[in-house]
Amino acid sequence: MNQPTPGNETQWERDLLQRFAFEALREQRRARRWGIFFRLLAFGYVLAFLAAAWQSTPARSGLGGGKVTGLVDIQGVIAPGAAADADRIITGLRAAFEDSATRGVIVRINSPGGSPVQAGYINDEINRLKNKYPKKKLYAVVQDICASGGYYIAVAADEIYADKGSLVGSIGVRMDSFGLVDAISKLGVERRLITAGEHKGFLDPFLPLDAQETAHARSLLGDIHDQFTNTVKRGRGARLKDNPEIFSGLIWTGERALELGLVDALGSSGFVAREIIKAEEIVDFTPKEGLVEELSRHLGTASLEAAQKIFGTSLR
Repeated sequence: MNQPTPGNETQWERDLLQRFAFEALREQRRARRWGIFFRLLAFGYVLAFLAAAWQSTPARSGLGGGKVTGLVDIQGVIAPGAAADADRIITGLRAAFEDSATRGVIVRINSPGGSPVQAGYINDEINRLKNKYPKKKLYAVVQDICASGGYYIAVAADEIYADKGSLVGSIGVRMDSFGLVDAISKLGVERRLITAGEHKGFLDPFLPLDAQETAHARSLLGDIHDQFTNTVKRGRGARLKDNPEIFSGLIWTGERALELGLVDALGSSGFVAREIIKAEEIVDFTPKEGLVEELSRHLGTASLEAAQKIFGTSLR
């Protein structure tokens, strides 16, 4: 075996020390990169928290001392946990009415409808606030669509405005389901359902329709439709034309809705603020969603819509 010479031994030690030095340097670089990563992550969390806190607070007025028009947006499906959740809309309405700088309030609606209960909550709260603040009027302004539950809310307004191309109406109630009886039979799937209560499997999509249960469902829908119809008649009063098709579930353009008395005039939010309320500056009192809340809402709304497709009752 060859023995290392003094010169070779020195070179070997240098190589070893050099490798140790390179490893230490790489480890320092790795630690520095992780440190930067965690600092950036913490900074991102702080920014997200500040953004969520800022977005969750409605815009407030009163800084300039002048009168303004308060705005509350109702966008999308009216449902618990959605952007048009009753609690969220009611919070914005209360803030708008309570603000001393608000001369009048606009509810801007762009909704195909949704839960009759959520729409009813908002309708009731609008009437309560109008009684509490009689000097402040509330106007509903329709954007693309104000149907079913959206219109249920709109009729609580002192006046309703729409664009000539807006879609208004759909005063009706629906219950969505489907039938998979033949499908599971062809697939060889055995349906097993154990209940306590003769009709606990009411409208089960895997069971044939039962005449008695179908009649009961129609009765339920009829009751809700009557509530909807009475709310519209109470809100619109003599402005509503005597036309039975109004309550048939049909939808109308803004121009036709004006003829039927479903709306009072054609106009936008800017028009109402400037020409009707006489306070051109618009302040948005709609509570904004935080980042986490928005993500949760998207997930929750998807689940809710899937459930409504099976058994949902909605003003849509």
